[in-house]
Amino acid sequence: MALPKPAAPDRQSDDKLGPIYALLAYSTWGLLPIYWKLFDATPAVEVLSHRMIWSAVFLCGILVVQRRLSDLLALLRSPRRVLVLLLTASLLTFNWGLYIYGVNSDRVVEASLGYYINPLVTVLLGFVFLKERLYRGQQVAVALAVVGVGYFVWQLGTVPWIALALAISFAFYGLLRKVVAVAPLVGLAVETLLITPITLLFVSWLGATGQGHFGQGWPLTLLFVGAGVTTSMPLLWFNNAAKRLKLATLGFFQYLAPSLSLLLGVFVYGEPFTPVHVVTFSCIWAALLLYSVTALRARPGQV
Repeated sequence: MALPKPAAPDRQSDDKLGPIYALLAYSTWGLLPIYWKLFDATPAVEVLSHRMIWSAVFLCGILVVQRRLSDLLALLRSPRRVLVLLLTASLLTFNWGLYIYGVNSDRVVEASLGYYINPLVTVLLGFVFLKERLYRGQQVAVALAVVGVGYFVWQLGTVPWIALALAISFAFYGLLRKVVAVAPLVGLAVETLLITPITLLFVSWLGATGQGHFGQGWPLTLLFVGAGVTTSMPLLWFNNAAKRLKLATLGFFQYLAPSLSLLLGVFVYGEPFTPVHVVTFSCIWAALLLYSVTALRARPGQV
């Protein structure tokens, strides 16, 4: 008697999960200002330190469950890759810390501008350092972004340094992670582990001098521990989405995070959104639309 054939993988169901994972990841990133606001007057450096520590604990725990500690140890035995990851870890630490500072200093709108600009900075870095082709539409998109930021500086007489620093630091982070052959989850675990000794020393010093907030009430302590989960879960959802979706499709979801943050800043936290902001954001939005259309036309069949 012939044995029944094994059931074929449910490809259609797998395809449906891709957008769900992407929606979970980018929605969580966009709503993270709500979480950081809960820390109120707690210094951003202390929040960042706990974010690193508990992210390392959570990510290593996942690697243990997945039985991938051997991958982690193999990576740690590669000095060249560890050196690159030390640099990316520094960039990531700066980016995470600056974002927390921006949110808790009532500059959520400016922080959201940074993550709108980020894809355009990434394209520019690819052109400069990786010699990737910069299509005419992408050139115009980058120019529009420059015009938007330039108008902001001209009208308000101040540089949106939080937005620019967030965009540039994360773009360089992405560039370096692109050129080093490291699995996303293992790489992030190593990055957090490399910074954790410094943050542990800092948190210990805060505790010894009576300046630390960890352990001073269970709500705040749980928030510190939860920072690792809120940091790591969206990354895991993103990795699952990236496996199931075309790159161009995934790219459309990335604008959800700064859009949600922008809405939070304006309508929940009452931050100003002046006519100058309207012009600047309009330039950035037009640039992103042009960039997306150009990318799709350059890669037919990718969605």
